[in-house]
Amino acid sequence: MNAHRHSATARNLALVLVAGVALAACATPQPRLAGKLPDATGGKAPTGTGGRYKVGSPYQVAGVWYVPHEDPHYNATGTASWYGADFHMKPTANGETFDMNAVSAAHPTLPLPSMVEVTNLDNGKTLQVRVNDRGPFVGGRVIDLSHEAARQLGYDRKGLANVRVKYVGLATLGGPDPGLRYASSAAAAAPPPAYPAPLPAYTPPAPVAVAAASLPPITGAAIASSPIPPVSSAAPVYASAPAVVRASAYRVQAGAFSDRSNAQRVADQLSTAGQAVIEPVQRPDGVTLYRVVLQGGVDEGEAWGLRDKVASYGFAEARVLRPF
Repeated sequence: MNAHRHSATARNLALVLVAGVALAACATPQPRLAGKLPDATGGKAPTGTGGRYKVGSPYQVAGVWYVPHEDPHYNATGTASWYGADFHMKPTANGETFDMNAVSAAHPTLPLPSMVEVTNLDNGKTLQVRVNDRGPFVGGRVIDLSHEAARQLGYDRKGLANVRVKYVGLATLGGPDPGLRYASSAAAAAPPPAYPAPLPAYTPPAPVAVAAASLPPITGAAIASSPIPPVSSAAPVYASAPAVVRASAYRVQAGAFSDRSNAQRVADQLSTAGQAVIEPVQRPDGVTLYRVVLQGGVDEGEAWGLRDKVASYGFAEARVLRPF
């Protein structure tokens, strides 16, 4: 009897211990960010889909003014931080999508998108990063990297690093987003006109027989007796042809740049949209700008259609220049 009671007591105690272990496992606190930090995907580069070139206007954050501008000689040292889950898959300042597992960065003033070289001065690691967002705005930091970029530079666990940031150049865009539709003045592109059939080979006409009888000779009586008027020495007067007025064509300006190499890069990118040329323009203050312009034709509707096409390449501020 006592043995049976001890056996039942031991069995009940074992059940209580198993239940206690299960409850303890359920109550074990889990890391708050564990589910928000997916594994790295090898540090792929952002596609640039949906983005556009942008310098931007001066803006103010927390009482501090920032003035975006082109700075091809940018070279700065300071503190770098990183951002991730709170902004993952959200729009960046130039319309791209932030991916914390891609190599990208935010900078307060450089053109978007740009390429910069970031060197971790604490360990010597260097990485080229795509800048497609604005920030950071805390404690005078010079750049805010994505989680993947910080991981590759070896400071994702530390949080901050002493870095050097050097401007490399403008980054390329990913082209139009296939999920977006852009307005166009033409409903559909008309098929190219068919070429006419080639003309038949030229065949010379057959020779014509001439009658043997000749025309009668012209006698003196047949010649008019009136004298031939003298030839005037005055210059001949010709009727003036109507003046042909050549109308200038519409043009589409994609953007204006202070660095000609940046303008050339944009012109190369727009080569599939039309014939892009670079026009230097001098401002009143003596600064020369290089604007990228495409010929839009003499029809205003076609010009606006080209403007929409240029905008679909990421140049949302493209505008139509009227004939002059």
